Amino acid sequence: MSKRLEKLRSAVEKQDVDAIFVESEANRRYLSGFSGTAGALFITKTEAYLVTDFRYVEQAKKQCPSFDIVESLSRYDSIGELASKTGIKTVAFEKDHITYTQYEWLKNHVKAELLPVSDIVENIRLIKDEEEIRMLKKAAVIADEAFLHVTKQIKSGMTEREIRDELEFFMRKQGADGSSFDIIVASGWRSALPHGVASEKKIEKGELVTMDFGAYYQGYCSDITRTVAIGEPSPQLKEIYDIVYDAQIQAVNTIGPNMTGKEADEIARQVIEEKGYGSYFGHSLGHGLGMEVHERPRLSKNEKTVLQPGMVVTVEPGIYVPDVGGTRIEDDIVITENGNERLTTSTKELIIIEN
Repeated sequence: MSKRLEKLRSAVEKQDVDAIFVESEANRRYLSGFSGTAGALFITKTEAYLVTDFRYVEQAKKQCPSFDIVESLSRYDSIGELASKTGIKTVAFEKDHITYTQYEWLKNHVKAELLPVSDIVENIRLIKDEEEIRMLKKAAVIADEAFLHVTKQIKSGMTEREIRDELEFFMRKQGADGSSFDIIVASGWRSALPHGVASEKKIEKGELVTMDFGAYYQGYCSDITRTVAIGEPSPQLKEIYDIVYDAQIQAVNTIGPNMTGKEADEIARQVIEEKGYGSYFGHSLGHGLGMEVHERPRLSKNEKTVLQPGMVVTVEPGIYVPDVGGTRIEDDIVITENGNERLTTSTKELIIIEN
């Protein structure tokens, strides 16, 4: 955590402010290690404080050795007191993570000048360190194992929610704290819904089933999508699957450092467009992944961010044809010096389940 604090202090110094107030749950955990649900950080050039209430004091002491723990029922009161105590004149706050009401509370309690900032911690989080990559790999392994498990359970007549629950329970049994997000299970015509959250629809023969899920493990997320067939799919559904498969493989094999998110997106998009399905691929190719399931950078038509070693992104092209069906295939990759490394390694060949 000390290296992360050093990077933060360097970034804050460039903003010409004396301290920063951090309330975002993900940023708070990234900087301090604190996994509780209530608290805020106040970090100066020389001091680091975690303000939390009675419920979390002992937990904070164990998880945050680099921070002084301040017990308080009102973090805004305490931040104001700390600013006065340390002689702080200017305090940066994360404008993207507090409401206007919270800003008013902060303004009423902190007598120092308040400076809104954006993406200070997020920019540091862009490049994952070795420990973060280890956690992301473990989260990916749990998701891979869940996919292998569920392919042995799926059969016609099951509901999408039953498949969702099977994935959720299995990942928890493997050590996950839960799902990274609401699990998507979309079958038949519903597979044309990119975010078709699991419903009571029953799976039928000849349908494709798209499953988009991930494990939340010790603060880090995985995000994987696989599409399987229940019985032999129609020629058009098979064609759709093959095109997405080719686009995804080509993107994963090509994406690497010094490429912009726009250039990465174009790799898969071009494959799909050349096959005549460009209008059915309406979302971006991927997004950053880490303590949150959607982080920077994006792999999209307008993303100018240059990919660098240590960035972790998803690669997830899809085709969605209304009233017919759709397919998405998604992997998590970490950018390396020479290309990338897949974190999710489940087979992407079309699995046809005959039951």
